[in-house]
Amino acid sequence: MSDPAFKVHALELGPMENFVYLVEDVASRRCAVVDPAWEVDRIVARARELELNVTDILLTHSHHDHINGIEGLLNHASAEVHLLKPEYEFWQHELEKPSLHHGGDELELGETTIKILHTPGHTPGSACYQLGNEVITGDTLFVFGCGRCDLSGGSPEDMFATLKKMKDQLPQDMLIHPGHNYSVKKTSTLGEQMDGNPFMHYEDEADFINYRMHVHDRTRDEPYAAVSRQQLKIANLL
Repeated sequence: MSDPAFKVHALELGPMENFVYLVEDVASRRCAVVDPAWEVDRIVARARELELNVTDILLTHSHHDHINGIEGLLNHASAEVHLLKPEYEFWQHELEKPSLHHGGDELELGETTIKILHTPGHTPGSACYQLGNEVITGDTLFVFGCGRCDLSGGSPEDMFATLKKMKDQLPQDMLIHPGHNYSVKKTSTLGEQMDGNPFMHYEDEADFINYRMHVHDRTRDEPYAAVSRQQLKIANLL
């Protein structure tokens, strides 16, 4: 059940089916925009429609398709930009005075507490943002998929460790909000991912790396649907 203190509004924008999220603090009417990109006018219009004041920008990572609307949004709102310190060092962007954080830090958006999770793998400083029993996962965890590790800064070893940590430490009824609409569903619970996300089935790092780097992109097409552990075994992939 969603926390009444906040609401998460999704916009699907751009040619890569990005999800841009507006996190609404109900009491203060403050809003944090997660990964502003592509159609900034639509982000601004949605915030105005909801009567929200954009005060913060949260970045899950620094790839172009997730950040190309930062400057445009800052032209409309006096907002503070937040990202993890390892991502800023990897990115080396000229953005003035972003607020740099470490994994485990918490932000206060009005009466809403946002916990920053350091989830490397897609990039060195990839972050997920936890709000109550919901988490915005960027390109770390998709519905029935996970982010690529062969782009600049990617590490399949880190991704394996990150997904294992999420399985071990987050509740199975937690609702995930991914960074792209690549699946048959727009949202899902972590428990459903543990049952149907092929990347969640691997317990051996070498097998995970082989599947992520050499097998997955040749054998699966979008939209991603559930893949059971048994299906991977039948295909000799587990």
